[in-house]
Amino acid sequence: MSHRQVVVITGASAGIARATARAFGARGAQVALLARGQAGLDGAAKDVENAGGTALAISTDVADYDQLDAAAGQVEDSFGPIDVWINVAFTSVFAPFHEIKPEEFRRVTEVSYLGFVYGTMVALARMRVRDRGTIVQVGSALGQRSIPLQSAYCGAKHAINGFTESLRTELMHEGSNIHVTVVQMPAVNTPQFSWVLSRLPNHPQPVPPIYQPEVAARGVVFAADHPQRKQYWVGASTVGTLVGQKIAPALLDRYLARTGYRSQQTGEKVGSDRPHNLWEPVDGWDGRDHGAHGIFDDQAHRRAPQLWFSQHARLLSTAAVTGVATAAAWLRRR
Repeated sequence: MSHRQVVVITGASAGIARATARAFGARGAQVALLARGQAGLDGAAKDVENAGGTALAISTDVADYDQLDAAAGQVEDSFGPIDVWINVAFTSVFAPFHEIKPEEFRRVTEVSYLGFVYGTMVALARMRVRDRGTIVQVGSALGQRSIPLQSAYCGAKHAINGFTESLRTELMHEGSNIHVTVVQMPAVNTPQFSWVLSRLPNHPQPVPPIYQPEVAARGVVFAADHPQRKQYWVGASTVGTLVGQKIAPALLDRYLARTGYRSQQTGEKVGSDRPHNLWEPVDGWDGRDHGAHGIFDDQAHRRAPQLWFSQHARLLSTAAVTGVATAAAWLRRR
């Protein structure tokens, strides 16, 4: 009997993680789904099983190391050794920094940064025994360049990059066969913009261009299959494009200060008392399943040329070298 891949995904009840779980299910994988919201977990489990995989839903708060460690043990008891661990779970606050309370900033950091650290710890503890396995961190273009109104989230994403780079070099030093990689995401159409804690006057939105969660999921699956690279980029982003153009930091600061507030809000007014998931899941026992998609389907792209280039970088590099060599040989003959 062939080995069925064992995959653990945090934040699996919605968004990128939900779409990724479905993608692994379509490959017949055994997929462990970790999140707080029971309605979302139940929906994700159905997605995986309908796609052809086997699901194990475990209600888990990634900010609690003991819960994550217990979940990892339950996964291995049910499915066997973990092959791939994917950290996705996060939360955020949309607000100017001076309007964020200390306990709110701490909570975002505990989920969106320490949740990745703890997930990596519990996965690595089991993978080191076997000297094999892959850990995928789902990052963001905002981990390369921060924008206004998301100070806690941007701080966490920057921290994930620094932490992962340090861990990667340690594994290399040991000659380990365990791989860790980061998938840097653009703006994605997920439910987070409808359930994140927001103190903005209008409904939050991702900064265009926006991509569907399935595009992001393809990037995560590819990274899990080819984890030797330090990082992968999925799709274009306004911030990534500006950084790529090497705009002077001071000039970029002024640009984001002028446009960053407007570009992160729709024209729809929202009340400050709307439900949010900072402390409790909005898809809990008495909530509803929000699925993978947010409310921006009409704007979201289903394909990303940048992902194709990331997936075929080695092929393109080989073709370029071959082309140069062929041209040089032709010139010599002339």
